[in-house]
Amino acid sequence: MSHLAGNYYEAAAAILFVVGFLTLLLQKNLIKKIIGINIMDTSVFLFIAAKGFIDGGISPMIKEGIGESVYVNPIPAGLVLTGIVVAVSVTAFALSLSLKIYQRYGSLDIDEIAYRIKLEQEGGEMHGV
Repeated sequence: MSHLAGNYYEAAAAILFVVGFLTLLLQKNLIKKIIGINIMDTSVFLFIAAKGFIDGGISPMIKEGIGESVYVNPIPAGLVLTGIVVAVSVTAFALSLSLKIYQRYGSLDIDEIAYRIKLEQEGGEMHGV
């Protein structure tokens, strides 16, 4: 079996990370950028969970006669759960901030927002708001 075939979860996580990163870099809409960040978060969670998985492993409760190699490490699961909570909080904050930006500038396009900020700083009128 090839090395990639045995690590398909890690390969899928890498592909998802690249998709999220390209979405973050190439999109001008703030909501699409937030979606890209969420895709990147999910890929990291998949990678950590895949690294912590042991095929045929059991919960880490010490029993007599069972070797240490069959126990599943609980730390990756705890990290993923903590990461999900943080990711949901950051997403909620980013969406609320995007709402305030839309209310203020009437757009979620980064170039349009930058143009309107420049007009505000120069003392000009904002057109279309």
